[in-house]
Order: sequence, then structure tokens, then C-alpha cells
Amino acid sequence: MPHPLRPLSLAFALALSLAAGGAAAQAPVEPGNSPLAAPAQCTDFYSQANASWLAANPPAAGPESVLGQLVAHTRQQQRELLDEAMRAPRNDVQKRLGDLWASGLDEDAVEADGARPIAPLLARIDGIRRGSDVPAVIGELHRTGIPVAFNFAPDFDLKALDRHIGYFMPGGTGLGDPAFYTRDNPSNRATLARYRDYVRRMLALTGSTPDRLDGDVDAVIAIETAIARRSPSRVALENPFRSYVPVKVRDVARTYPNLQLDRFLRAQGVKDDVVSLPDPTLFAELDSLVAKLPPEQWKAYLRWRVGDAMAPYLSRDFREASRAFRGGGSSREELVLDAINLTAGPMLGREYAARHLPAATRQRAAEVADQVRRAQMAAVDTASWLDPESRAEAKAKLAAVQIEVGAPRRELDYAMPPMDRASFGGNILLASAWRQREEMKRIGRGTPDRRWDVLPQQPSVAYDATRNRLVVTAAVLQAPVFEAGNPAREYGAYGALVGNQLTRAVDARGALVDARGELRSWWSAADRGAWNLLGQRVAAQYANHTHPALAGARVDGARIKEQAISDLAGLELALAAWKRAHPQAGPEQQQAVFFAWSQLWGRREPATAARRGMHAPGPLRSNITLSNLPEFAEAFGCRAGQPMQRAETAQVRIWR
Repeated sequence: MPHPLRPLSLAFALALSLAAGGAAAQAPVEPGNSPLAAPAQCTDFYSQANASWLAANPPAAGPESVLGQLVAHTRQQQRELLDEAMRAPRNDVQKRLGDLWASGLDEDAVEADGARPIAPLLARIDGIRRGSDVPAVIGELHRTGIPVAFNFAPDFDLKALDRHIGYFMPGGTGLGDPAFYTRDNPSNRATLARYRDYVRRMLALTGSTPDRLDGDVDAVIAIETAIARRSPSRVALENPFRSYVPVKVRDVARTYPNLQLDRFLRAQGVKDDVVSLPDPTLFAELDSLVAKLPPEQWKAYLRWRVGDAMAPYLSRDFREASRAFRGGGSSREELVLDAINLTAGPMLGREYAARHLPAATRQRAAEVADQVRRAQMAAVDTASWLDPESRAEAKAKLAAVQIEVGAPRRELDYAMPPMDRASFGGNILLASAWRQREEMKRIGRGTPDRRWDVLPQQPSVAYDATRNRLVVTAAVLQAPVFEAGNPAREYGAYGALVGNQLTRAVDARGALVDARGELRSWWSAADRGAWNLLGQRVAAQYANHTHPALAGARVDGARIKEQAISDLAGLELALAAWKRAHPQAGPEQQQAVFFAWSQLWGRREPATAARRGMHAPGPLRSNITLSNLPEFAEAFGCRAGQPMQRAETAQVRIWR
């Protein structure tokens, strides 16, 4: 069931995704300029710290990572929770989750149910008699969580970050990138040919008769091509400011009368008087298509979109048609779990946090995060690369950061019709409509903290720039990231990830939003130049190494420099917080902090994943960060010029 991406998410959801990236093979040591013999920890600390993990996860086993294994573990926890909810639910939310899980696992019931779950939607589409009937059906499908013709989603009002507004955005095509429809080349032609076959199969399953099938396929492709021709490129959509074009609802209704967008908003339960509509040419085209296209063409398009969206949750003929084009070979359990996270994820997150996050762990995680935040505020005072005025603004912004741990503070309204264990597809529609309803409630004043952009059951430490808050999910607060009573992990792993994200509050992008939540650039030109220089120096350190998974290829330092600089900053801050909290700690305790850091990055990845990745290889992410820290050299007795310790003049420092 597709839910449209929030339009600003690419630029402002500054999350550290713990599932990202594959695993990198063990890196060969590239010694510094000195030929001095060095102990193993001073030569390649990653290999020492991760020796057991590397032995247990040989390259022949395929791509793997420590943090990827954490994600897999949290998914197993979710499955166990759902199994118990299916057998013996303890509350109404668990009853809904258990029924949804049971209906998805019962493949015989799914087959018997066939296409019945979407029959009411198809009947509503079949009831279209004239163009003026089309907008109401578009609105009804959006309300069920099936976006057609365009996307509509809540996101922040960039001129008033204390509220959400609705964003009308491009969408409505089965091939997400407009270039598939508009750019003629052999690859795109081949994709379109396969796509036409998929559309044909789905239309046959959703009501097209054999004599109309060819014409219906042409009708669908024609509408999607018209949408694509008026849609911006995917690159253009990455600019959040481009997406922000606020207009009055009454003006939208007058400008696009055939689309009836005022009625659309009412159908979604939206009562706000302002929306963002950045693509007037696209919506003018849609307005024209509603008026001029035959109703039968719209009916074919809408049936196709319903079939495509719901195919994974219906009988085998639908699933096989979808899988033949879209791929996916998950087990039945994985498919159902993904469906629950997509449609009822906040429900599952509520129960996950209640079960797997003890109050003491939540409190300790908040304490450590606050200690790291205070260490950063102290470090800002001595950050010579920031002007005095910028240091003051950075401290004010860090002081205002809200730290939210475990699950969102606000409860949602979980009221919805009862689920039927005999109809997985029907339950998915109920859950999807519920989530759409709750999403639409975000629009209007006083709602920005209603929910997170990440689910509690997904391991994540994330800085939310639009709300100036640090979000720490329940799922991330377990080994290897966090372990209550284990200071090494509390600071060397979890604290470093917290510092990584808090640095985003005051880095080049964080400097676009001030302490009061207003969009303005509060860095000076000198600040920006100094930051760019730090980034160049870090990038050069990585570019001096070959990629462990790409024979003979250097690491692209420019591509990974933002992540790399945040890694270094985060570990600097975690160390500062650890030293303040444990002033009497000895060398062994300090060594344990560095082991905890390095053991986060156990990774093996194939060359294909390495070429796409935006993160440094695990061995380098561990070692290059450590080589900039004099505390590491002190803990292990490393000398300048040995591979794990740079000369002082070659070290990059962000917050020390």
C-alpha cells in the first residue's frame, strides 16, 4: 500500500539509518609515512575489535553488517510480539495487530478471499458516468491510503515550523521517475514494454474484458505519460524550498475547478485554509484531463492503480503479477510484517516500546543524550572555526533541543472498525485508511510533535531539524548500540551516534534554522568557509585509502564527507561526555569505549552495494575516525606516524 513520501523528508529528515549500507570486507592496512613497527591496535584497530564478528561472518556468507543484524533482531522481536498478540491479546491495539497478523499468515484464507477486498473500490470506480464523477473517486481512494493522480501529504510550513500544511505533489504513476515516460532510450523502452505487460495483467484481474484490454492499457499509459510530462525531475524534488508554494484553498478551488480540490480536502478531513502546490502546470493538466478524457479511460487508470497498490495483499494471481514486474521474494512472514509496518506501524510501535523498553533504560538513554548535548554546548565555546555570534546562536539552539526517547509523546486515536481474520486485504484497507486519517490530523496548528518520521520498532537515532529535536527509538536501545550499566556502549556506541546527530543541529544544514525555529542562515561566510575546509580535510583522509570492496578504487571522500565529519564530531562529543561522567576511569575503561565504537562498524558488502553506498567502508569508518583522536593513542600507547595515530598537525578536530 503506497504512502507518499513527505515532500520535505529528503532534506530535513536527517536520520542516522542503522540499516543503511551493506558490509565491507576487512581493509588492508595502509601505513602512514613512518615505518615504525606498531602493536596490532595501533596498526588496524578495526580488525582487532571485530575479530570475532569477522570470523563468524565470512565473506562467503554474503553481505552483512553489525547494525543490519540489529535490524534483523528487531524484526524478530516484532514477529514474536505479533505471535503473542495473535494468540492472547492484552488490549484492543494488540487485538487488532493479532487479527491483522493472523489474516496475513493464513494463505488459504487469502486465496479464498481473492479480489473481494477491493470489490467495493472497483464498484465505486465502475460507477463513474461522467468526468465530474472522477474527483470524488480520487478523494475516496486517497482516503483509503491509495494515492492516485497526485500525492497529498502533511509536512512543515517552512514559514511557521510550529504547524503542518498539506502538500499537493506529483505522483499517480506506476513508474516513479518521470524520465521512464519522457526519455526515449533502449533501457527505458525495455522497461516500458515490461510495464505494459504488467498493466495488462492487472487490468485483466480488475475488470477489463478481453476486447477492451489493449485499449485500456493504452488509456493507462496515456494518462501516466501526461502526468509525467508535467512533473518535475526527481532531482528537482530534492530541494525542499521548491516544494513550498503556499496558496489559499479558495484560490486552488477556483484555479482547478474540475479537480474539485476543496472537496478533496474535505474528504480527507482537512479544514486548513492553506496548502502548498508547487506544480501548477501539472495540476492544470490534471484539471484538463478530468474534463476532456472519456470516463472509461479514467476508470481503467483508477482500476489499475487500485490493483497495483493492493496486489501484495490479495490472492496469488495478483501477487505473481506484481512480483513479475516489481520483484520481491520475501517469505510470507516478511511480507506480512512489512505490510503491518506500512499500514499499522504506529500501533506496532506502541506495543513494541511498551514491551522492549524498560523505564530505567529510557531514563538512562535520555541522561546520556543530555550529557552529550551539554558536552557539545561546552565545546561550542572553544570552537575556533565559529564566529562569536554563531557560537552564541549554536549554544542557544542546542539548549533548546528536545530529546525524545522510545516512542512519540502523543498517543494516536486507535479507534477503527474490527478486523476480520478471514480477509487480509480487507484488513490492510482498514489499517491503511486509519493511518491516512491520523496523517491528515497533522495538518493545522499545534500538531508538529504528533508523531515521528521513524517508527519506534526501527533502530534509529535521528535529528529532526524542523522540530529541533533528537529522536531515539526504542529499537536502537539494545546491544550493540546501548546496554544499561555498560558505560563503554553507553558512550562509545550510543553516545557517539547521539553526538553524530546533534552535530547536525549546527552544521551547514542545521545553520539554516535558528534557535527559534525560523528559517534563516545564521552562519557567517567565514563559518561556512571553515566548515568546508574541515570537510575537505576529512574527505582527503578517506580518499587516501583504497576501498576494501572495490579492487584498486579509491574511496570517494567527497561523497562521504558529511557522514565522516559527523562521525568524528560525534565520537569527540561522546568522549568528552564520558570523561566528565567518569573522571576516575582508568586506561582499560577508556579502551572499552573505543572498542564499542569500532564494533558498530563490522561490515561486509559486495562491490555493487559499495558503489552505491553513501557511507564509508566499515574498517575506515572505524579507524580513520579514531586516528584523529589523541585519546585513542593515549589509551593504546600508539605513536604519531603509526597507522592509527596521525601527527597532531594532520588531525582534524571539530569539537575539541
